Parts: sequence; structure tokens; C-alpha cells
Amino acid sequence: MDTQSLETLVERHDREHGVQEVRIPVPFGELAGKWWGPRNVRPIVCLHGWQDNAGTFDTLIPLLPSHMSFLALDLPGHGYSSRIPDGMSYQPMNVFYLLNFVMQEYGWRKISLLSHSMGSVLHYAYAAVFPTRVDLLISLDALKPQIFRAEGLVSMMADLTPELLRADLRNQERTEPPSYTYAETVDRLYEGAVNSITREACPFLLQRNLRKSAKFPDRYYFARDSRLKYGTGFLWSQEVNKRLAQNLTMPFLFVKATESPYWERKQYYDEVIEILERNNARFELRYVEGTHHVHLSHPERVAPVVADFLNRYWQRDEEMASKL
Repeated sequence: MDTQSLETLVERHDREHGVQEVRIPVPFGELAGKWWGPRNVRPIVCLHGWQDNAGTFDTLIPLLPSHMSFLALDLPGHGYSSRIPDGMSYQPMNVFYLLNFVMQEYGWRKISLLSHSMGSVLHYAYAAVFPTRVDLLISLDALKPQIFRAEGLVSMMADLTPELLRADLRNQERTEPPSYTYAETVDRLYEGAVNSITREACPFLLQRNLRKSAKFPDRYYFARDSRLKYGTGFLWSQEVNKRLAQNLTMPFLFVKATESPYWERKQYYDEVIEILERNNARFELRYVEGTHHVHLSHPERVAPVVADFLNRYWQRDEEMASKL
């Protein structure tokens, strides 16, 4: 299949499902997103994983109840959303004000969240700090901020900081990054994800992550902000994670992929699961066969679990019709 038909595959998919592109103003530009479903219903907000974008939900959302709405966002520096200003670094706690911008834009008093990987880690923190604002939570294959060994954390910061500075200087030069044929971009995504994403699913992430080269016809470059590679995530302790877990008493579904790692000592994960199961009668842990991107590559495995949870806990909210 040639480049044009692959690009059209995603555009046609959006058109067939009535997806609308949205833009939400923020002080440094705009947040981009994809709105699925009725416009007069408050949507479930979907946050993607590290260096992914809103396209990560393109195959899952069509399998979820059609009377519900979903707003999949590109986080800053990803997809079609604006980058943060030069000279800055991406910080996970920015999610606190980003989600507040979204709620303010549409006049919501509550927010529902369905996220993958890094997005799940971000909404774990948000929902725990602002529990009265969050009415339900669905986390796909990541639960909480990971815990680093002290020695590893120190060396990581020493290594990443010079790389961040170099990436920031490259951005300021405004030069075009290396470009590739479309087939090469599929290879790089497929291989970079270490077989977590099928080749057939790659176009859904590449659509918002590529721009046509201005220098070479039929070549493309990755447009995400390279500063994203050098972030450290939340750096707080396991005690903080456990304290946050006590606040997560809303309906909460955690879907864990069986072939995906934990990215930390499993003990830290188990401690938080224990708190959630003890304190929250509406917390559910479900396992799905597959890799880290199973929701994208094999959405038919994830959708029934998510749909069952939504059918039990989602409530229609028409207080404020969307501005769309």
C-alpha cells in the first residue's frame, strides 16, 4: 500500500466515524484533539502514552458504546498540539493545569478519564489530587508513577540533562529533522516499540506524528518535540504513591496487558493494588492477553472489558453542551 493510501486510511476511518478535530486554547498555543460521538454529551477524556498521540485510541473507541463521547487529546509536544516554549522541559505535573484548561473550555464540573501508559500515570496523579473532579478512571497498562533506585535516578538526571539542552538548541535552530520514506517511518515505529505495535496499527500513530519534508519530496519527518525523550517523570516516593492511592475511591478500571513489563519492582505495583482493592469497592483489575499497545493492535480484546465497566458506571452529562 502506498503512502497516500495509508494516510487516507486514517482520514477515511475518521470520516466514517464522524470524528471532529478540536483545538483548545492554552497560554503557549493550543491542545489538539479528536472528538468521537455526540457533541452534546460530556466526553471521556483520553490521554495517550509517551511519544504517542491521540491516534492511539483510533481502533479502540469505535468498539465502545456509540452513545458515549470521547475526546482523545494530543499532549503538548505530541501530535498536532503546540510545543512548550524554548528553554523549558516537559514536566508531568503540567497535567494538573492542562486538564483544568480543558474543563474550563467546555464548562465541565467533572471529568472522566481513559488513558494509556504515560497518560494513565498522569491521570493517576490528577485524580488523586483532585478526586472530587473525577467521576471515573480507566487505566490501560500503566498504573502509577514508577519508582527509581536512588543511584539510577542520579545517573539518569546527569545523562539526560545535557541531552535535553542539545535537543532544545536544535529546536531553536528551526532546522528540519532527519526525514524518511513512509515505509521507513513504519519500520522505525514498529521496531522502536519492540513489537508492541503491529505494522497494521502503525498508521494510526504516524498520521499525527509525521510532517511532509520541505526539502525532499515523498519523505517525512517525526514532528514530536525531541525534548520529550529526556523527561524523568514524577520523581516522588512510593509513600506518596500510596497516599495518593487512598484518594482514588471513584470507579476505577485497570487493564493490564499480560506480555507487558512493570517498569519497576513489582512490589511497588502490588502495594498500590492492595490499597486500591482494600479502599475502593469499585476498583477492578483485569488482565488482557497482549503487549503494551494491545488496545491499539488488538482492540477487540480490550473493548469488551472497557465497555462493560462503562455500561455500569458512566453517566450521561448534558449540563453544558459542547462548544463545538
